[in-house]
Amino acid sequence: MKRKIIFASKNPGKIREVKKIINGADIELISLLELNDPSEIDETGTTFEENAKIKAAEVYNKYKIPAMGDDSGLSVDQLFGAPGVYSARYAGQGANDDDNNRKLLRELEKFKEPHHAKYICCAVYFDGENYTISEGEVEGIIIKEPKGNNGFGYDPFFVPDGYQQTMGELPLDEKNKISHRSKAFKSLKDALKF
Repeated sequence: MKRKIIFASKNPGKIREVKKIINGADIELISLLELNDPSEIDETGTTFEENAKIKAAEVYNKYKIPAMGDDSGLSVDQLFGAPGVYSARYAGQGANDDDNNRKLLRELEKFKEPHHAKYICCAVYFDGENYTISEGEVEGIIIKEPKGNNGFGYDPFFVPDGYQQTMGELPLDEKNKISHRSKAFKSLKDALKF
């Protein structure tokens, strides 16, 4: 019998990536999107770990089923780590990917290239008693012109170290080998012995 885990996300791109990593013979990962859950979880934490814990705990408390939450974002050296935990709402509440990317490029105009950055992800599993926490990072640079329609968020502007293509150009299988989210969730999967 498959073990059910709820993934505290409604982001289709993120859900697709994480399911590819976590789904297996004994795990059924169910997202909030599939549950038609209308609630919005307030990310009031000041770190990726705090926000991931908030998501996992809130979902566990609602459904009484083990839950996974994650928080991730972009950290740009020249911007002292911004947008950081505010990556999804960098241009303000209700901002979309285009708004956030435009703001990022505006902020970087006053700096010389290359714009060194890293993607960071913290993934958390909560069973009602204990948290299991894992992190992943991928380093790279931010470019001025978007490339690629794969991925989401800042992916079309982020070129990972060792690659000529942006995260937005990489096929999902390739992205899942190197991404911050992939590293965090694979490590979490290993820690939980799924």
